[in-house]
Amino acid sequence: MDGFSNLQLADVADAGGYDADLARLADLAGLRRMVREQRAVFENAPVGIAVTQPDRIRSFNPRAGEMFGFAQDEVGGIAPAEVCVSPEDYETLIREAFAVLTAGGLFEKSEQQFRRRDGSTFWARLRGCAVEPGNRDAGTIWIVEDVTEARQAMSEVQAIMTNASIGIMFTRNRVIRRANPAFCQMFGYAEGEPIGVSTRVIYPDEAAYRQLGAEAYPQLADGRPFTTSRTLVRKDGTPAWVQMIGYQVNAKDPDKGTIWMLEDRTRERSDEQSLREALMENRAILDNAVLGIAVVEGGRTLHCNRKMEELFGAPPCGMDGIAVRSLYPDHASWKEARELSGRQFALGQAHMAEHEMVRRDGGRFWARLSGRLFDLAQAGGRSVWLVDDVTAQREAADAILRARDELEVRVAERTAELAGANALLQEEINERRQAEARVHHMAYHDSLTGLPNRAMLSERLDAAMRAVALGDAPHQGQQLALMFIDLDRFKNINDTLGHMVGDQLLRNVALRLVTAVRPSDLVARLGGDEFVVLVPEIAGGADAAAVADRIISALSMSCQIDGHSLHISPSIGICLYPDDGVDVETLMRHADAAMYQAKAAGRNNYQFFTERMNLAAARHFELESSLRGALARDEFALYFQPIMCTETRRPRALEVLLRWRRDGALVGPDEFIPILEESGMIMEVGEWVIRSACVQAMQWQREGLDVVPLAINLSARQFTHQGLVDSIRAIVDETGIAPSLVEFEITETALMQHGGQTLEILRQINAMGMCLSIDDFGTGYSSLAYLKRFPVRKIKIDRAFVRELEASTEDRAIVAAVMALANSLQLSVVAEGVETEGQYALLRSFGCQYAQGYLFARPLPAEQAARLLAG
Repeated sequence: MDGFSNLQLADVADAGGYDADLARLADLAGLRRMVREQRAVFENAPVGIAVTQPDRIRSFNPRAGEMFGFAQDEVGGIAPAEVCVSPEDYETLIREAFAVLTAGGLFEKSEQQFRRRDGSTFWARLRGCAVEPGNRDAGTIWIVEDVTEARQAMSEVQAIMTNASIGIMFTRNRVIRRANPAFCQMFGYAEGEPIGVSTRVIYPDEAAYRQLGAEAYPQLADGRPFTTSRTLVRKDGTPAWVQMIGYQVNAKDPDKGTIWMLEDRTRERSDEQSLREALMENRAILDNAVLGIAVVEGGRTLHCNRKMEELFGAPPCGMDGIAVRSLYPDHASWKEARELSGRQFALGQAHMAEHEMVRRDGGRFWARLSGRLFDLAQAGGRSVWLVDDVTAQREAADAILRARDELEVRVAERTAELAGANALLQEEINERRQAEARVHHMAYHDSLTGLPNRAMLSERLDAAMRAVALGDAPHQGQQLALMFIDLDRFKNINDTLGHMVGDQLLRNVALRLVTAVRPSDLVARLGGDEFVVLVPEIAGGADAAAVADRIISALSMSCQIDGHSLHISPSIGICLYPDDGVDVETLMRHADAAMYQAKAAGRNNYQFFTERMNLAAARHFELESSLRGALARDEFALYFQPIMCTETRRPRALEVLLRWRRDGALVGPDEFIPILEESGMIMEVGEWVIRSACVQAMQWQREGLDVVPLAINLSARQFTHQGLVDSIRAIVDETGIAPSLVEFEITETALMQHGGQTLEILRQINAMGMCLSIDDFGTGYSSLAYLKRFPVRKIKIDRAFVRELEASTEDRAIVAAVMALANSLQLSVVAEGVETEGQYALLRSFGCQYAQGYLFARPLPAEQAARLLAG
């Protein structure tokens, strides 16, 4: 019983409450022990813990002090805003946190950036809990965990996946879960298209699919990587020889999946086959020669023909690598022959002499040797020898002397024969060198255009960067530029007119690019419609811009191919060395990012790389990754904005709007809807929107509310999908909703992209009894002939014409013209973006039946929309 003396205990006993006080003292001791234990946890926790009150940090543990760079005795003078990167960031954090904490909830944020005392920043996972919910003055407990390294690692992994030059796919249960751009390009798929597809699609048949599974997965299950090369098929059915390396993510848990790295070796395999055939042809020629032929280096035969083996009685390949000394009967004769040939080689002469040689069985014969160096500058280098058995000639020397004239003729013939054989050998050697030169050219040049390929570009770019970095006299104060060029809408030409026309167009573009740039610049083709221009020795961005302008001008002229007048334009991304990167990989990636920015800026232009592009690419990838699981995580929600009758000012319909709540915060639809479109996820999410809206309408109907039609937006990609009509019909049957309560809105641009197909889909939807509307009318340049044919009942005037309606006579004239057009075609009109009473009054005066905008209501969640319907 800490702090109490025996005398005090006696006093308590004398007071008559001894037992009760003993119990209180025991409770007090327990509380003190609990406090000591909690203090130990607080002081030794591996994560940062801080307690804050409004505008001050009341306390923090050593780990938190270490994170933020503050000492324990400084706690009283630190404001929470000081550890945030900016006042705005602090206000945002407080607004998000106390919306949760005030309601008694636990606030969590996976990533929040903080500032240390020295000004450096770090990323942390944040959790907060109010001491007393609803009473901010009581304080808030915060747990801070440094995730900077984990976040950096994740970014690096994503960068590797995106920019890897080899195909990478992640599979689980032999279904593709992730695939990088190189994989999609290798097999001819659009980005994201193979996700969720069985790996069976890349095998030529079921047997090949099963065979790889039988070979690979037992080995992968043992924790060993699996390597193989085999024939796979692209999306269009063409074969590809691919080297595959696979390994389990976790050998102890196969369900974690498998990572495969794939490299297209089709061209290399073809080159190897061509070289192998050329070597076989050369070998056949040598084996059928009438003379023994051998290549010698360092006193040993490297290889020889079959005639040489026959002369010395050796089996096939029996003379490869043997010492030349063993072909002579004794050391003296070998030494004499070597010294004679050495002197002649040193003088740059060929050696020709007759020597006695010995066969493998010990038999001797006379041979005429003719030797020549491959490289006259290297007297001790590799040489080629021709060997002819002249035993019979030597034995018939007397007869030759008696018939000198005949001998001279025969010697001349033999000499001519030897010269012919030597010429043949030289020709064979030249052919081999030419074959090697062709292989080298194929390895460093594009087969279609003849331009340098990625390999040569990397070497030249690396050399140019070294020249700038070393600051040699010609390069002092200079930079170099790298330009990524992508042809706008080339795929449309290729798909419409065929690959032969597309290939001719690519060769034409290659020729124009070479003539447009300077002689010192390098033009390379990476593949498809992607070209790269290396511009060395420039003073700055202005020089690079001048080259880009010339390229745009050169490509602006039409191309006449097979009777077609084709127009092509480039999107060019430019980065500078060393400002935008100091290595090949970084420059290539940054130029690529700038090229995509040029496409986003309207195509047929060039853009210089900025760091903002890196941030935009990272944001885009982060959102796309999160979107892939958003539907499963139930992060999507429907909001409803009323479309009001201008006469009664009551709801006539509700427009259904998709919202995404990510990590507790709403992401703007302008950010995530285009990503859904690009990735193809809009199909699944769009179907969810239609079904959820119909389910909600039926729920309101069961609650007795006055239900109005729901206007649901259809995207361009969703509208052209083959299964759209069947999907709508199935949802109507499943939910039991009346078709008259469903309206679909399609943008004017989407309607005009596919005339015949559009008309057929509209007719099928109209036949089901559903109303069709044209959204954003006036922005898509509609053909009035098409508009008359479409079975639409309503058009929506784009907010761009309503915004300045009160001040702009032109906008008023446009709205009046649209109303006249709609009346003539018996169409209803909805005006979007109505925000003022003045706009509302003008629209009523024009005879506009319906209006929508913030003047009446912002988009509302389902429960608030229900109250609106209830009046």
